[in-house]
Amino acid sequence: MTVSPKPTDAPSKLLSGQNMPCFEALLQRSRPHDPIRTAIVHPCDEHALEGAMQSRAETLIEPVLVGPRARIEAAAVEAGIDLTGIEIEDAPHSHAAAGRAVELAREGKVEALMKGALHTDEIMGAVVHSKTGLRTERRMSHVFVLDVSRYPRPLLVTDAAINIFPDLETKADIIRNAIGLARALGIDPPKVAILSAVETVTEKIPTTVEAAALCKMADRGQIKGGELDGPLAFDNAVSPEAVEAKGIVSPVAGQADILVAPDLEAGNMIAKQLIYLAGAGCAGLVLGARVPIMLTSRADGVVARVMSAALAQLYVRNRHGAVPGTLAKPITED
Repeated sequence: MTVSPKPTDAPSKLLSGQNMPCFEALLQRSRPHDPIRTAIVHPCDEHALEGAMQSRAETLIEPVLVGPRARIEAAAVEAGIDLTGIEIEDAPHSHAAAGRAVELAREGKVEALMKGALHTDEIMGAVVHSKTGLRTERRMSHVFVLDVSRYPRPLLVTDAAINIFPDLETKADIIRNAIGLARALGIDPPKVAILSAVETVTEKIPTTVEAAALCKMADRGQIKGGELDGPLAFDNAVSPEAVEAKGIVSPVAGQADILVAPDLEAGNMIAKQLIYLAGAGCAGLVLGARVPIMLTSRADGVVARVMSAALAQLYVRNRHGAVPGTLAKPITED
């Protein structure tokens, strides 16, 4: 199979006029790396195919289209997309496509999954299956990566899509997953703000107590690779002015790389407010499985899909301890 030549370090046409310097920097960071073989699960509409093919054009992935061959080819013809040279794994329907994509990952034949035109519960149901899925000892979680025009660095928000009301141990894994991604993106060590409504610990707000416990876990070496602080209110996490006004002394406050939400509802609102009101560019991955999963929404445009592919490529190529042939092993951080 022929892979297109690597793009130069010229700015990406995809992001032209988008005012997304953080995403542009991530794309440039991806340039030296080889594309990752990625199963595109049930890509039976224009959006799924366009996202996969544009990601291929940016040499981020080498797609394996998994789904009903006739429907995929018909969707490609309707969208004017040329599938010459693209591998297709025939599967009769979306449920079977999800199962086959997971099987390919278990066999080490693909290095990532990308959601196509199917429901999230279908693909995640196959991923989390206790016997045939992609579980590791790590709890799975989702990480948004946002390019916010008024913030000078990529902003990771977690968990806004998988764990509804995470307990302390789940939050520890959520943080570990986000730290692993941040380091793969070149943020080392990442600054992790554990959010609540206030910056002081009070038993009246249980998430402040959990934040303090997570910080102590980091002090004891139970969470490694990042600088943690919390509880921090949102303003104290991202605004140096708010930090100065409140007299907070912290290596994280005002300059967080990772925002850890108290629960899914809060994380989802934070991310979507930044996307829809602040015009932030967005991408995201599910981590903690044997391979990263690009869980894009049907409402996501091509930029979100391509940048999610960039995250997955950087994560696979830069994760700590990763060597060829070990995709079936749990991901561990040093």
